[in-house]
Amino acid sequence: MLKHAVFVLARAAFGAKFARDGYNNLADLDDMVVYADSVGVPFAGTLVPIASSLLFVGGIMLALGLAPLLGAVAIAAFMLGVTPGMHDFWNESGDERDAEFDNFLRNVAFLGGAVAFWASTRDGGHQSE
Repeated sequence: MLKHAVFVLARAAFGAKFARDGYNNLADLDDMVVYADSVGVPFAGTLVPIASSLLFVGGIMLALGLAPLLGAVAIAAFMLGVTPGMHDFWNESGDERDAEFDNFLRNVAFLGGAVAFWASTRDGGHQSE
């Protein structure tokens, strides 16, 4: 019982973080597109709204336990699609390289969390025992 409650709380907190990030991206979409375009994201005007929506909807699904499997997959897909292009530390030097490397590793950790929730979720969103 306690294990399940802790799992639900962790899932809600993790999902809420990404729902908020997705919402913020969508609320500031013009600036997000400009930034993505400036770092060389192709078709930024199309891909940024799609990616931001994926993050927002995936976060809500995971946080509320509404198809949490799909929510975890959506968050993982966002991280896989965005991280290499937006945090390409290998193309930077000095302090910028360090900052992008930290952002890259942060997103890899988030990807790991999403995969962990995906792996522990089955049969309509219940933690596997």
